[in-house]
Amino acid sequence: MGEIVRLIPKSELERARLIREARAIYDSIFPPSAPDQRPQDDEDSVKN
Repeated sequence: MGEIVRLIPKSELERARLIREARAIYDSIFPPSAPDQRPQDDEDSVKN
C-alpha cells in the first residue's frame, strides 16, 4: 500500500516513442562526433 501509480496518456507514450526513433535515425545519419575532432563552432569554419 502507499504506492502511487502514474497514468500516462497514450499520446505522451507515442510522443516519447517517436522522439526515441527520430534520435536513433539522426544518430545513424550524423554519428556523434569523436572527442579528437575540432568543434563545429571553430573560427575557421565560419568564413565570409
